Amino acid sequence: MSIDSKKDRIKGKTNETVGKATDDDKKELKGKIQEKVGQAKEKTDNIVDKVAEKINKKSEK
Repeated sequence: MSIDSKKDRIKGKTNETVGKATDDDKKELKGKIQEKVGQAKEKTDNIVDKVAEKINKKSEK
């Protein structure tokens, strides 16, 4: 998990929680979106790592 993806997920969860607590729908939605962006970055990082691993294995042969 990259620092950026983790940061987005934490900020998103924080904004979502603050939005719920203050009844601010806009902030809650922003938090949900930001958390999803973090999850997408994490998935992308995982895919890149797997592809790089496969390339490295093939180049070792």
